Amino acid sequence: MGVTRQKHAKKIMGFYKHNFQFREPFQVLLDGTFCQAALRNKIQIREQLPGYLDGATQLCTTRCVIKELESLGKALYGAKLIAQRFQVRNCSHHKNPVSGSTCLLSMIEDGNPHRFFIATQDQDLSKKVKRKPGIPLLFIIQNTMVLDKPSPKSLAFVQKLQTNQLVPEYQKQSIVELKEKEGLVKQEGEKRRKRKRAGGPNPLSCLKKKKKKTQEGQEPSTEKKKRRKRKRNR
Repeated sequence: MGVTRQKHAKKIMGFYKHNFQFREPFQVLLDGTFCQAALRNKIQIREQLPGYLDGATQLCTTRCVIKELESLGKALYGAKLIAQRFQVRNCSHHKNPVSGSTCLLSMIEDGNPHRFFIATQDQDLSKKVKRKPGIPLLFIIQNTMVLDKPSPKSLAFVQKLQTNQLVPEYQKQSIVELKEKEGLVKQEGEKRRKRKRAGGPNPLSCLKKKKKKTQEGQEPSTEKKKRRKRKRNR
């Protein structure tokens, strides 16, 4: 089972590396529920997770998560000790701490720029994480850590990218600005105008008409010359 589970995780990691640019060391954000589950199931997160993800990891949490564990008292004292061993990532709730789930969701806003994994046992938090593309989700089943398969949102995002149907807004804006700078927008307008001008009268037809006029103008002069000659002969 261990080999099969590792292959499964390796395949999922390949998906995130290829499509969402995840690189080592992998940053894993843990909440209090995950720490409590690891303690209950005697899982050594720091030792076991790098082997499971097949790469170096940085275990981290936030001040809000630690504050939440402190407020819950003795029942989660062991989970608090575990969380305090991890690196603390800065969040935007310095003065007014929020719940651990709310804080972790704020850390993955705007497309998850820091490429965080989320490790939680909170079902409500897991559902909200799955609504955002490109965020790996870790949880514990019995005494085993599991990397969840890519969510439908992540799969749909990748499919759109592959079919060139999805272009980020910042890229759209940069494309427009580049066109304006290079004058491509004006050139397109000029090409369209030139096409309209090309539909004028045929110049060859005008030339033919001019030749006919000259011939018609020459006819009376030749007739006059013939009449003069006849008069002289008489």
